[in-house]
Amino acid sequence: MSENGAGNESPVYVVLGAYGGIGSEVSRRLSGKGARLVLGGRDGEKLDSLADETDGVPVALDARKGDEVQAAFERAKEEFGRVDGAVNCVGSFILKPAHLTSDEELQETLDLNLKTAFNTVRAAAKTMDAGGSVVLMSSVAARVGLANHEAVAAAKAAVTGLALSAAASYLPRGLRFNVVAPGLIQTNLTERVTSSEASRQASTELHPLGRLGEPEDIAPAIEYLLSRENGWISGQVIGVDGGLSSLRPMPRRAVRG
Repeated sequence: MSENGAGNESPVYVVLGAYGGIGSEVSRRLSGKGARLVLGGRDGEKLDSLADETDGVPVALDARKGDEVQAAFERAKEEFGRVDGAVNCVGSFILKPAHLTSDEELQETLDLNLKTAFNTVRAAAKTMDAGGSVVLMSSVAARVGLANHEAVAAAKAAVTGLALSAAASYLPRGLRFNVVAPGLIQTNLTERVTSSEASRQASTELHPLGRLGEPEDIAPAIEYLLSRENGWISGQVIGVDGGLSSLRPMPRRAVRG
């Protein structure tokens, strides 16, 4: 089955975690290209504000609850007749070693990162009967051993495994599943790290490109994977991480020429 058999008609996307740092940037970019959006998140006021800005349809939901995610996808079909793509930007960030991480913190990390991703995959599989693209969010911490990241690394690595399996399962139905794996992105979620000058400097030095990421660095990759023009890409993990996952540059003082 070919992806998105709607010709040149504007695509329809479901954005979960829509008003967060990355989610809101993605929503603005997609809206600016003419996409029609259903925006999901827990804070109704923030959703309404973003919906006004992007002409999207706000749906208040808890993405940890599968029936509420399913309802958002069904709302998109009711409003626009189909769903062409979805991105789950819901997540959390915890910086603790395993022995200091409580059962409650571990469960919350798994729920916000893995369970919301699973709910997105399941709803897409039930709803996107004309094919399309789903983008999930992993992390550089799932690809590189970073100290004190055990909980989030475990959850994000599981998201990658989920996406790869779904890409194989639903390939015959024209559904694509890909993953974006960011480095440290400056959002409200990571403020506990970036607000401390010492921690911020240490984190910056980890990234070979010499700076922390911004939502504007991540949104184009998500938009690229969602686009029907890039329909030959599935089962991929795209690192947008300032080179952290793959580069080991020489010290700057050692570079000549």
